[in-house]
Amino acid sequence: MSSPSRPRSAGPTATGLVLAASAVLLVHLVQAQTGTTGLLVGLGLAVLPLPFVLAALTWLNQSARVPARRLALCLVWGSCAAATIAMLANGWASDTLTALQGSSRGETLGAEFASPLIEESAKGAVLLLTMAPPLRRWARAARLAPTPPARARLRHRAVATGLVLSGFSACGFAFAENVLYLGRAFTDDQRQRLDAIGLGLSPSLRDYDDTVRTFVLRALLSPFAHPLFTALTGLGLAVALTSRRRWPARLAAPLGLLAAVALHGAWNAAAGLGTHGFLLVYAALMVPCFAALTGLALWAGARPGPGVR
Repeated sequence: MSSPSRPRSAGPTATGLVLAASAVLLVHLVQAQTGTTGLLVGLGLAVLPLPFVLAALTWLNQSARVPARRLALCLVWGSCAAATIAMLANGWASDTLTALQGSSRGETLGAEFASPLIEESAKGAVLLLTMAPPLRRWARAARLAPTPPARARLRHRAVATGLVLSGFSACGFAFAENVLYLGRAFTDDQRQRLDAIGLGLSPSLRDYDDTVRTFVLRALLSPFAHPLFTALTGLGLAVALTSRRRWPARLAAPLGLLAAVALHGAWNAAAGLGTHGFLLVYAALMVPCFAALTGLALWAGARPGPGVR
């Protein structure tokens, strides 16, 4: 009786070791770019929007009823493993594209195509582990009792589960990314402030303009950006795992990932359009997409049903 327990415990243990190792590596990679002070400041500022995003996802989870262990796995995966994979792969892709296409074009291709593909794939990978087993059980249950109410409950649960799990993974990723960007902005501001003092200029709050702008953009204007992107992957996977038709079952998951990459790439491209161009993309693309996602979340959370085990 003791030997079967070893394989069951080996999986969680190995997962825990991988996540712990990726967390240590991530801290080292971020600290190399921000310094210790920048890392601590980035951590403090990146935490501030986290409760609001998690509260919204927790509310939706009242419908999906995903166990806390799966939510924790997605959150830690996004903040540790996915963020580490993205930092390493983005750096390699940027160097490769710059060498092949030149500095300007290489950076553009990296930001608008390579990075979205890498990041959305890294965030969405954990969904294969956390979504597939429960949704397959639900699909089998719905086929055994193929009544319209049963199918409707399945659709609600599948959508809610896809939104919740993808949201937790993306929320963790956004937190780690915010630590990097905020810490780096603070470190740059600190250097400029020291340069200003060396020139005999009086220090002021304007010395930290870059930190403030980064915080406003990432924590106030777009705290739900990453969950919005990855939600498309979660929705595609939910449709693929619960559809009774052949082509949706085969195409929904890759199409969901491609949609997430496209929206992410459009968001990254907006950063190079200047203030007016960015605000135009924000109002014309991000706000309607977020409104549609909110409506979908309200629909998915409107009907209680079985939880995910």
